[in-house]
Amino acid sequence: MPKQIVEMREAIRQALDEEMQRDPAVFILGEEVAEYNGAYKVTKGMLDKWGPHRVLDTPIAELGFAGLAVGAAMTGLRPVVEFMSFNFSFVACDQIISNAIKMHYMSGNRFSVPIVFRGPNGAAAQVSSQHSHCVEAIYGNFPGLIIVAPSNAYDAKGLLKSAIRNNNPVLFLENELSYGEKMEIPTEEYLVPIGKAKVVLEGSHITLVSHSRMVRLCEQAAGVMAKRGVRVEVIDLRTVKPLDMTTIADSIRKTHRCVLVEEGHIYAGICAEVMAQIMEHCFDDLDAPVRRVAQRETPMPYSKILERETLPTVERIVQTIEEALL
Repeated sequence: MPKQIVEMREAIRQALDEEMQRDPAVFILGEEVAEYNGAYKVTKGMLDKWGPHRVLDTPIAELGFAGLAVGAAMTGLRPVVEFMSFNFSFVACDQIISNAIKMHYMSGNRFSVPIVFRGPNGAAAQVSSQHSHCVEAIYGNFPGLIIVAPSNAYDAKGLLKSAIRNNNPVLFLENELSYGEKMEIPTEEYLVPIGKAKVVLEGSHITLVSHSRMVRLCEQAAGVMAKRGVRVEVIDLRTVKPLDMTTIADSIRKTHRCVLVEEGHIYAGICAEVMAQIMEHCFDDLDAPVRRVAQRETPMPYSKILERETLPTVERIVQTIEEALL
């Protein structure tokens, strides 16, 4: 299969373009997605190719255009809503939580809501407290919503195409710091299944589970531990909800130890849910307590030095692995 080297933003753009070509019901809307080519240039050239009826610039009114998109999805279209930052989705969360993810249930299955909410999630470089939230644990509490968080260009393209074709609301969480990362992906069409984790690095001594940008840090930590003779197995969740517990459990039954890593806060976070399920399904397979690495319990500082101290780092992950191996 022919290959191409692309940035993550280009892989996402290809997914959007291919799905708009495949299905005329797919359209894009959000702030600056059209004339400005997207705040992060993910939708570059899409307005020129598809026109203003399928690539729509919206006012700075997330509650309004999210509601518009929910109505469009209920009546047969497949909107892809870009939030310039997922922090801004909090303005629209009533439409997401009260309407998008409940309408299929409340209508007795008469209405499906095939909608994708996508955009950057988590911290970027010095964007401070109001632009650095990780939203997956917040939205993960509500039934009816699929949450996808790819860590690389290959998965981003394949998962976005699967998300657009899904008949349920999907939160597609990207990361601003990952948009420029390059990767070789096929030129031909492919899909990545929703709900399936990936073992990105085989190991036998301990399991490391993460998602989104933190997977890269986990791979680096595994490299540090490899020099010390410790083989770390790294699992990329890819889909936060539904959770692929089978892949995690298979790994723990092999390694018998586990460290969980997320960019979000530790209290009631994704790691807490994964840990609970590990204790439920794999308690007898563990030789040590499951440990977590997460963002420190503070709003994100603006200072570059304090920002680095707040977020998970390779050093913190390595230290936690060492503690789990004692």
